[in-house]
Amino acid sequence: MEIWINPACSKCRSALTLLDAEGADYTVRRYLDDVPTEQEISAVLDRLGLEPWDITRTQEQAAKDLNLKDGEAWPRDASGRARWIKALAEHPKLIQRPIITADDGTAVVARTEEAVRDALSR
Repeated sequence: MEIWINPACSKCRSALTLLDAEGADYTVRRYLDDVPTEQEISAVLDRLGLEPWDITRTQEQAAKDLNLKDGEAWPRDASGRARWIKALAEHPKLIQRPIITADDGTAVVARTEEAVRDALSR
């Protein structure tokens, strides 16, 4: 399994602590340094069963600068999907964290202990 983290994020640190406590075998990806490509983001979204706007941190300054809350400029449907993914790749700080890609091919946004345990059980 792989976990996308921002080391400054308390939820990421909590997820790592739990993974370590459970003896999980995982790889850490510091996604702000090792920025995922558009293809990687699309693949993770497919694994999550979510859309890019579902994992976008809209309160970040970059989101405000891009005016992501403008539904006309940033439609939340198939017509806007590629643009949202491109924005996440260009501004990785907008990606919700942590994200764990489980060994069974699924993924979870692991912001809670329950979500981390769910990933561990896969």
